[in-house]
Amino acid sequence: MTVFYDVFNGDADGICALHQLRLTEPRASVLVTGVKRDIALLEHIEAQAGDELTVLDISLARNAEALRKQLERGATCRYFDHHCAGETPSHPNLKVFIDTAPDVCTSLIVDRYLDGRQRIWAVVAAFGDNLAASARQAATPLKLNERQLAQLRELGEAINYNAYGDSVDDLNYHPADLYQTLARYADPFQFIGGEPVFDILRSARADDLYSAGETAPRIATAACALYVLPDAAWSRRVSGPFANRLAQQHPRRAHAVLTAKADGFSISVRAPLADPRGAAEVCRAFGGGGRAGAGGVDLLPEQEYARFVAAFRQAFG
Repeated sequence: MTVFYDVFNGDADGICALHQLRLTEPRASVLVTGVKRDIALLEHIEAQAGDELTVLDISLARNAEALRKQLERGATCRYFDHHCAGETPSHPNLKVFIDTAPDVCTSLIVDRYLDGRQRIWAVVAAFGDNLAASARQAATPLKLNERQLAQLRELGEAINYNAYGDSVDDLNYHPADLYQTLARYADPFQFIGGEPVFDILRSARADDLYSAGETAPRIATAACALYVLPDAAWSRRVSGPFANRLAQQHPRRAHAVLTAKADGFSISVRAPLADPRGAAEVCRAFGGGGRAGAGGVDLLPEQEYARFVAAFRQAFG
């Protein structure tokens, strides 16, 4: 008996990418997901011959060895992603759909695959991934008004906010539960207008962003800014959304948001929206990763703080 696995990042891009696929290709599956930075998800699976995997919005570079094992056991896989992939395996059971352009997210890749059949959810995802220009471009044929676009943006940002934390205990909802709630809605405006989960996420995000906004930057120049948030659940929840907001407010400036931990810092980096390059490179130098416009580091030891600051300032002026 074939087992279907849907393996997806717990942020707006991963959730909306899967939602597009399952609206078009409905089927029951085993859901494998977690917090945004829990990306080595294929390690949690032991697929067998005949099983089918759909992988969405997690780095192939971080999952290459686990993917190889699934393929060797006889599973098939479709892999959709926009992060730096490293060397892509060649296997007859693997179909790869990867685009690392800075203005593309995984949901937009899935939108291409589906010929735009669920495009409105790709718009939600692009807004959530801080790709407002791409979201608006994708929405052009949908002929939405400004109020509707603002609603989709708020939805994407709320879903994305829910993915940030060191563990699912930091989150308002487990990403699998949030996906299953969202999956009941083909129309995002019905989710916005009638689903209590949306109101809870919107309110919680606003509260956490307010707390972050009270934090003064450690560094603030015309080219870059760096913030350090305290060791608290709200800080972990809002680190990425706060970095996105700063990028929107100062599109020609790079931003780093560090969140204190017992043994160092986690980091969210955003390249300037006006020139979205360099984020992944900076983060990879400290054991992290990402894409051209946005990256992260799971753990920066405290003694590496000064070296990171120097690298960040060198990369972004």
